[in-house]
Amino acid sequence: MTIQAHLVELERKHKLLENELHDALVHLSTDDLQIVELKRRKLMVKDQIERLRHSSDETLH
Repeated sequence: MTIQAHLVELERKHKLLENELHDALVHLSTDDLQIVELKRRKLMVKDQIERLRHSSDETLH
């Protein structure tokens, strides 16, 4: 998989987690631990995106 394709896939996952988190926050019955887990997973994906972008920027220079 190319770096660009990997970035697209990670961005897609991030958006899905964002939507899932939004839905969980709208429903008051959602467990707080579930919300924390969604936030953690979303942050992990965001960190992966940033690392990949940073490493691809370094290879261009």
